[in-house]
Amino acid sequence: MFFRRLEESARSGYQPMNRDASSESAMNRLLDIMRRLRSEQGCPWDREQTLETLKPYLVEECHEVLDAIDSGDRPHLAEELGDVLLQVVFQSQVCAEEGSFTFEDVARLISEKLIRRHPHVFGDVKVAGSQEVLKNWEAIKRTEKGEAPSSVVDGVPRSLPALHKAQQIQKKASRVGFDWDHIDGVVAKIDEEVAEVKEALASQDPDRIKEEIGDLLFASVNLSRFLGHDAEEALNLTIAKFVRRFKAIERRLHQVGRKVTDCRLEELDAIWNDVKKTENGKRKTENGKRKTEDGRRETEDGTKS
Repeated sequence: MFFRRLEESARSGYQPMNRDASSESAMNRLLDIMRRLRSEQGCPWDREQTLETLKPYLVEECHEVLDAIDSGDRPHLAEELGDVLLQVVFQSQVCAEEGSFTFEDVARLISEKLIRRHPHVFGDVKVAGSQEVLKNWEAIKRTEKGEAPSSVVDGVPRSLPALHKAQQIQKKASRVGFDWDHIDGVVAKIDEEVAEVKEALASQDPDRIKEEIGDLLFASVNLSRFLGHDAEEALNLTIAKFVRRFKAIERRLHQVGRKVTDCRLEELDAIWNDVKKTENGKRKTENGKRKTEDGRRETEDGTKS
């Protein structure tokens, strides 16, 4: 969204002053455009923005990047990453105008941080694998603050979505050894939480019910983390599946001149199960074709060798 506005500004004939446009880097060009938009000769809307007013745009652009990744459309992803980069440039320019820091400071700080936190790459530290890298990262991060944090699980942004926040906190606890040794313990914890939800329902205590549901969600996120899956992504996939199947129900009913509100739950449930059965059948067929194709390729490779 923002990036398109900058492109239109560039196409209108603006070129940075006192620069050779042919030799100018793309990054410097973007910085110059931003400075122009925020100048007295710039855009009234851009000049009105503050760090507070830009917050929702940053969130929006990050979500659009995630959608672009899921779509598999790489040119679209490049555009959306540009929109996120613009937010970094925009906020850096606002802070430069107030004398806080510049974009160059932002780039310098992240470069220095990456070097500090990768001593196994830029120093002589030896690591056995990625888990050791993560432990070192957390240890270095704690020393950078100048004083020990009040807790290992501090430092997770408050504004993160709840599932993602839960997973991040669980990861931090796991890195210092607070974790299950085997998946059986993780699953058993979920069973325990389900039982406690049932007890809470029997008590009819709203506060206890809410608390136990939260415990069950937290335990479910932990299962996802333990298996190396992102809980937020897993839930989004299930949401997409539900929407897809519900729309299939609506289409089937529409074909016979009916609506969802015309049906009893038992009838809707039967159609749902049929849609699910059809989807699973297609998936099995596709998996079978994929295995056949993989086998054919292996045979061809063996013949060639």
